[in-house]
Amino acid sequence: MFKQWRWYVYIIECKDGTYYTGRTWNINIRYEQHSAGNGSAYTAKHGVKALVYYEEHFDYQDACRRELQIKDWSQEKKKTILIDKFKL
Repeated sequence: MFKQWRWYVYIIECKDGTYYTGRTWNINIRYEQHSAGNGSAYTAKHGVKALVYYEEHFDYQDACRRELQIKDWSQEKKKTILIDKFKL
């Protein structure tokens, strides 16, 4: 069932300058949940500044693997990659 959906891996910049990485099937609803303080304990504690990155996956397992890969990166690596990619 999950494999038929589109999945998104995303990065949210928090108000304290840290980054949160997650996975969802509906990026808009999930971002609203995070912004309202209901998305995760991490974003509720650190606050949400902006959705700074997302990528689409058509396979659930691919999305899970990518999410874990990004979560394994340091905060500094995430920041460097975002700056290089988007000239932030």
